[in-house]
Amino acid sequence: MPSAEETTLVEFPARREGAPFPPPEYARLREQRGLVRSQLPGGNTVWLVTRHEEVRAVLTDPRISSNPGHDGFPRIGRTGGVPDVPGWFVALDPPEHGRFRKTLIPEFTVRKIRELRPAIQEIVDGRVDAMLAAGNSADLVAEFALPVPSLVISALLGVPYADHEFFESKTRTLVSFFSTDEEKEKAGKEILRYLGRLITIKKKRPGEDLITQLLASEAISPAEMSGVSMLLLIAGHETTANNIALGVVTLLLNPDWVGDDRVVEELLRLHSVADLVALRVATEDVEIGGQLIRAGEGIVPLIAAANHDGCPFSNAAEFDPGRSARHHVAFGYGVHQCLGQNLVRAELEIAYRTLFERIPTLALDAAVADLPFKYDGVLFGLHGLPVRW
Repeated sequence: MPSAEETTLVEFPARREGAPFPPPEYARLREQRGLVRSQLPGGNTVWLVTRHEEVRAVLTDPRISSNPGHDGFPRIGRTGGVPDVPGWFVALDPPEHGRFRKTLIPEFTVRKIRELRPAIQEIVDGRVDAMLAAGNSADLVAEFALPVPSLVISALLGVPYADHEFFESKTRTLVSFFSTDEEKEKAGKEILRYLGRLITIKKKRPGEDLITQLLASEAISPAEMSGVSMLLLIAGHETTANNIALGVVTLLLNPDWVGDDRVVEELLRLHSVADLVALRVATEDVEIGGQLIRAGEGIVPLIAAANHDGCPFSNAAEFDPGRSARHHVAFGYGVHQCLGQNLVRAELEIAYRTLFERIPTLALDAAVADLPFKYDGVLFGLHGLPVRW
């Protein structure tokens, strides 16, 4: 069993403009025995995990932590994109992590999301109405893919949508590789101050929203409420917007699948927008895939690499909604699996169905190779998507 000292460092498989996503290097890394050792752009030396089985093993092993407070935790820059604030529960391990999930899970059940579907449908229809009224072309990211989840999560939390440009711009700063640590820290503090003021208002004037319900339950402390709200607000719009935009491109290129109920799971697997989100560190010595990982060594499970593993997903690079894709790890796996996955699935299904039903002549207004893909951030997606009808 080789140790870290005996393992050759490989170049980190960074995204490159003009290159396909996931990076082609992922396939070559999957073919190597065991895990591979690499160095992040910020300088940390980490283990890269690329195979589906081993990614799931990392995400479920109690000896592996998501808490960035541990020495050796992978970071890109000083902050690593993980805010150090109370209530940012994705950075906590059990049992602390479980306290937050237990409180929030009832708000994201299949039944709860089913009750939200009419409101989501109304939001989607409203955005399509606005696009049709404005002419016969649009930037689908600015006019549809981003506003839909922003409106949904704003309504759910009780955040005024009038402030959407503020929290969307701060989120872009937080997830960009090119933002400095100082810029990320400033953006995070500005969102927290904004939410702190909003929470103070809701204490005095309660509404029919999730923040009000959480305040009334007293299960989450006042000091934690801003962090919880910030996490839900950011996660609730940025990843879904990227999935909507990329999914529309894929469906325009594969029109025979438009309207098929199975496209959502396959698009989630295929695009794996949260490829670099699941950073981890070993808190004890642990063996994964025949490789000894020492306590204090950082681990990067590459979500897109796992979802393009040919072992569980034959011809994984192909878009094939006919396959069984429910065991993908686009939402993570284990205790940290995405809390809002039922909401995301509902938003994607309604967005795709409604868009193609109401605008059947929808077409790309640029070559795919010329689209502005997000090579510059933690989350993959599109900065813009020109379309016409």
